[in-house]
Amino acid sequence: MNVEMDIDEAPQGKGEETKAKPIVVILVGAPGSGKSTFGEQVLRSSTRPWVRICQDTIGGGKSGTKAQCLKSSASALKDGKSVFIDRCNLDREQRAEFVKLGGPNVDVHSVVLDLPAKLCISRSVKRTGHEGNLQGGKAAAVVNRMLQKKELPKLSEGFTRITVCQSESDVEASLNTYSALGPLDTLPNGYFGQKNPDAKIQLGIMKFLKKAEVPAANAVSEAKSIQSSFSPQRIKEMDSGSNEPVNVSSFPENAGKDLMKGEDLPVRSAGSHVSLNDPPTLAFPSISTSDFQFDHEKASDIIVEKVDEFVNKPGNARLVLVDLSPRSKILSLVKAKAAKKHIDPNKFFTFVGDITRLYSEGGLRCNVIANAANWRLKPGGGGVNAAIFNAGGSALEVATKERAKSLQPGRAVVVPLPSNSPLFSREGITHVIHVLGPNMNPQRPNCLDNDYITGCKVLRDTYTSLFEGFASVARSQEKLAKGSNENHGPNPSELQDHTEGVNMKHSPNNDQKSKREGDHDNDRSKKCKGSQDEVAADIPGSRTGKLEKNNDKIDGSMTKVWGSWAQTLYHTAMHPERHMDVVLEISDNVVVLNDLYPKAKRHLLVLARNEGLDCLADVRKEHLHLLRVMHDVGLRLAEKFLQEDASLIFRLGYHSAPSMRQLHLHVISQDFDSKHLKNKKHWNSFNTAFFFDSVDAIEEVSSNGKATPRDDESQLTMELRCHRCRSAHPNIPRLKSHISNCRAAFPPALLQSGRLVVAPCDASDAGP
Repeated sequence: MNVEMDIDEAPQGKGEETKAKPIVVILVGAPGSGKSTFGEQVLRSSTRPWVRICQDTIGGGKSGTKAQCLKSSASALKDGKSVFIDRCNLDREQRAEFVKLGGPNVDVHSVVLDLPAKLCISRSVKRTGHEGNLQGGKAAAVVNRMLQKKELPKLSEGFTRITVCQSESDVEASLNTYSALGPLDTLPNGYFGQKNPDAKIQLGIMKFLKKAEVPAANAVSEAKSIQSSFSPQRIKEMDSGSNEPVNVSSFPENAGKDLMKGEDLPVRSAGSHVSLNDPPTLAFPSISTSDFQFDHEKASDIIVEKVDEFVNKPGNARLVLVDLSPRSKILSLVKAKAAKKHIDPNKFFTFVGDITRLYSEGGLRCNVIANAANWRLKPGGGGVNAAIFNAGGSALEVATKERAKSLQPGRAVVVPLPSNSPLFSREGITHVIHVLGPNMNPQRPNCLDNDYITGCKVLRDTYTSLFEGFASVARSQEKLAKGSNENHGPNPSELQDHTEGVNMKHSPNNDQKSKREGDHDNDRSKKCKGSQDEVAADIPGSRTGKLEKNNDKIDGSMTKVWGSWAQTLYHTAMHPERHMDVVLEISDNVVVLNDLYPKAKRHLLVLARNEGLDCLADVRKEHLHLLRVMHDVGLRLAEKFLQEDASLIFRLGYHSAPSMRQLHLHVISQDFDSKHLKNKKHWNSFNTAFFFDSVDAIEEVSSNGKATPRDDESQLTMELRCHRCRSAHPNIPRLKSHISNCRAAFPPALLQSGRLVVAPCDASDAGP
């Protein structure tokens, strides 16, 4: 593993004062890991002004307190000096106050000296004259106990950069990096070195000494004699330095082997910890520069150009260019050119690592990754495409097929990742964006034969499509974070696919149909007119994570795997106490909330709280009481609104094939006066047979033991017709204009069996 990093020289404008931006480097490591040595060596060789704050000597050469360290650190930073925090800092709590020293003008780094336990213990046992007097036999027990409680730092704690050293060569490389850091130099942000930031700490010396056939008698006896004499508090606060490495031959021959074997270390899992408050982050490889042999200089110019155009548009979103090789030419070129353009390094940076394991192995949380796909949108071919399809599993392949059949150069397709994909559960990836760039390799299809005029245009289109696709995801996440703190999730059909040139499967989401649907957003690309602001509306037709066709049913139930964003109603129903900011009512049977993107003046959802009821197709006769309770709650709410506005008319029902998991009843007023009603799919989901009236559901379950939803998606693509007079209209704006004035009677079928709920005095407005 090589953690050596190139140093970026900070650009200096004319007349700018040559003053360094201070850095706080929090050293993390067990006693004997080499923290003090690291700090002292950097102080001796660096041209940047540094101060080492050591708790063992902070009190006039004697051991002091954390408060003294914090005060001295703040003072040094105020003087423009960079600071090494030389304490063990082995858990998040111990680091937290020092991380707070950072800010807009102070970077916070961590250098983690994660060296083998036996090496740290050997150094600690054999050293003399240690600043904190942690030496000799007692050191073994202390190091062992501290290692058992170690928490590796994470970027989410507030660090801008973390470097993990797991060997002495790693330490040397990191030493060289910080020693060479001049007053105006900066280091790239990110997580470098560690393959599993959530891994349990290395096994302590006590564990592998117990396994050893020939224990190191002196060390063990001394350790046992003092093991109980060190209090947890003393160990927690204790700080230490280190001497030079010493011979470890006194340890058992098989100790190292046992230590490296250890126990099975847990693999970091991100899927259950995806937070809407994390900044939306796109990790993308360099497109076309590998197998397609596009010129690196030209490609790097285009990457920086398009990043510079885009990087400030989606709020706090981040872009990360990823490559497997630390010596990557494209990373070096892009990094240098981005620095010259003064691109914000917190918004765009480069990262060395496997794009399919950025979180589990690198600690970098990215919710969207780009795939350099082939035109067939199929696995194989080697490189990034093979790696991403392999990591995403069959769920990604199926989800991709549902979105598009093929891809043309310069285009992108956004694929919501099903929650059963390993990329979601392990890495926290919610979307994969497939892109296809220009090809200069004569051994591959559509070679441009070194026509770089065309090639550069196609590559610019590729990055534009990629970044705009990511922007739609980022906007969705931003609206969710502001609106309901994970109450709802974005509907993939609402995310903008930049798919002109994508051969879409027959779907109500394809281009021509979207245009006919009259969605009148002034979207930048006009290529696929999804209403991306309607992130969480329960809009059917979006088959998030669906692995089977809707007509593939087992015992009448829908066989469907729900994507991550489609799970939010389920989570609200199961744990309403976590969503009190949006929940209106809670009972043993139901939860009531406003639709986040209502399609009418009044639009509520009544959620069933039963496990296993994802949709109406799952309902059986034993759920009949629940359906009646849901209907009664909806009816009560409608009547309450009618007391406030007697002109309203309500309808209660279910979508036959909802896009969001958990059985929920729509209580919706029939004015359909809402800015969120934007396309044909929205309208037809409430005004065709796709909408299953509550009274009919109760009747069918009562008579047949189950309901038979009419989930034919062709219902969603029917022509736009007024729900009263049934007149046809060419687009949504024309339809909205008409229904605002239409006073025709509702169709006879709606006037029967209580399908419409009206105020008693205004029943005449519904019909004869």
